[in-house]
Amino acid sequence: MGKKEEDDIVRIAKKIDKMAQKKSVSGALDLLKELKSISMTLELLQSTRIGMSVNAIRKQSTDDEVTSLAKSLIKSWKKLLDEPGGGDKSSDEKRKEPTTPTVTSQGSPEPHEERSSSSNSSKSDLAEATPNTLIATFPRAPSTSDSVRLKCRELMSTALQTGDDHIAIGADCDELGAQIEESIFLEFNRTDPKYKNRIRSRIANLKDTKNPNLRRNVLCGNVSPERMAKMTAEEMASDELREMRKNLTKEAIRDHQIAQTGGTETDLFTCGKCKKKCCTYTQVQTRSADEPMTTFVFCNACGNRWKFC
Repeated sequence: MGKKEEDDIVRIAKKIDKMAQKKSVSGALDLLKELKSISMTLELLQSTRIGMSVNAIRKQSTDDEVTSLAKSLIKSWKKLLDEPGGGDKSSDEKRKEPTTPTVTSQGSPEPHEERSSSSNSSKSDLAEATPNTLIATFPRAPSTSDSVRLKCRELMSTALQTGDDHIAIGADCDELGAQIEESIFLEFNRTDPKYKNRIRSRIANLKDTKNPNLRRNVLCGNVSPERMAKMTAEEMASDELREMRKNLTKEAIRDHQIAQTGGTETDLFTCGKCKKKCCTYTQVQTRSADEPMTTFVFCNACGNRWKFC
C-alpha cells in the first residue's frame, strides 16, 4: 500500500480525534465514508491506529448513521486478523517472526511458499498459527496449572478489556495478560506477596479510566508485556498525573532556590566541600539573649550547609 493511503488515513484520524475531543461529530459521516473507500491493511491499521479514532467517534456520536458506519468499519477491520489474505506482504512476514526468528524456511514446519499459497489448507494453517498478529513479535506465554497464576492471568485479561479499545485494535487480551503475568512470575519465581502486589498494581493501572493511553499502548504492542511487568508507578502514571508531579517538582525547586537566596552573600567563608567562597549567611538567635547569634552558612556553588558559631 502506497504512502498516499497512509497519509490520507493519518489526516482523517487527526480530524476524527479533534471531533471526539470537542464532542462535535459534524462532518464525521463524510470522513467515515472516505475511510470506507480506502483499502485497509493490517500494516495501515497498526501504524495509523485509526481503529481507536473511529471507536472514539462512535462513542461520542448520537447519529445512528455515523454509529452504524463506524461499527461496520471496526468489524471489517477486525476480520483482517482472521483472514490471511487481508494483510499485505509485510504483515505476513510479521506472522512468521515467532516461529522463524532467523527468517529462513529451514526447520520451519510451514515453509514461506506454503504460507503465501492461495490453497485452502495453507490458509487454515496460517489462521491457526497466528491468532493475533499485533503481538506476534512477543513469545507466547507457556501454560500453567497453578490456580493462583491462572486467576491472575484472568484478572489481567479482564483489565485489558476495559472499554472497547481491544475490539478496535483487535488484540488478544487473554494472551497479553498471560505474557504480563509470566514476566512477573519469572522475576519472583513464586506467588508470594511481592508477586501479588505487582499483579495488583498492573491491574489497577490498566483499569484506570483516567489513563487509557497506558492500556492502548499495551494492546497495540508499543509497550511490551515484559516492559509492562516492570514499569514503576511513575512510568505508568497518566499524562495528567505526570504533569501534576512535574509542576510540584518545579514548585519545590523554586521554593528551594528562594530559600537559598534568603540571606546575605559574602566571600568571607570558604566551603569545606568545593573550597569556593561564593556563600550566603544568615544569623539566628538560637540561645539566650546574652549569647552571640549563630551563623548559618550556605554554599551557593555546591549546596553545602554548615553552622558557624
